[in-house]
Amino acid sequence: MRLVGIHLKAELLALFRVPGFLIPSIGFPPLFFIMFAAPNAANTQVANQLTASFMTFAVFTVVFFQFGVNTAQERENPWYTYLKTLPAPPLTRTLALLATGLLFAALAALAVALTGALSTPLEINAGTWARLSLALLLGAVPMGLLGVSLAYLFSPKAALPVANLIYLPLSFLGGLWMPPEILPRWAQSISVTLPTRHWAELVWAAVRDRPWPQTSLLFLALYTLAFAALAGWAWRRARPE
Repeated sequence: MRLVGIHLKAELLALFRVPGFLIPSIGFPPLFFIMFAAPNAANTQVANQLTASFMTFAVFTVVFFQFGVNTAQERENPWYTYLKTLPAPPLTRTLALLATGLLFAALAALAVALTGALSTPLEINAGTWARLSLALLLGAVPMGLLGVSLAYLFSPKAALPVANLIYLPLSFLGGLWMPPEILPRWAQSISVTLPTRHWAELVWAAVRDRPWPQTSLLFLALYTLAFAALAGWAWRRARPE
């Protein structure tokens, strides 16, 4: 665990020195919330759902780009090559990367929650916050695995544009920016098949104090298995790490 802590400290220092990562990851979701969600939060129920949706969007932003684009760029970084020569098992750095991603995801989600509390009639009790946090974690797993797949399937130059081509449609069609019932009909038919939509369904159920939809749990489990298999195949396809 001491080695994990050392690697975690190094990862955090590296990321804190890159404003291009910090500002979009932590700053953009609250900004989008202020622009598009807060004006429509007419009551507590709507405020709770919109805040939960944009917290999901914030976590998605961090885990997808952290494990996707950042990992792709690091694969050709001389520092990454040096790290592989250190007398520490690969699991050590993997755990540090996982902890880093979850920490930044939590900070991004917290930034949205604070923005919601300051700008809308948000009202969520402690038990609901716990369920919401667990729902966010459940969805972060398959999205992180999808990011890993992207990191090993594409070069560092291609990873960012490809990530945006995946990230933006999944966010919009998944209902993270606006309630899915107000999406165009063609978009609604696509929405119900996406992992982000079923992730959002768990999050919405948490803030509405309803049971988690079994269908959404099943979909997320299947997506997790599929993205894990894709990530494993992509890793084996790439040059040995």
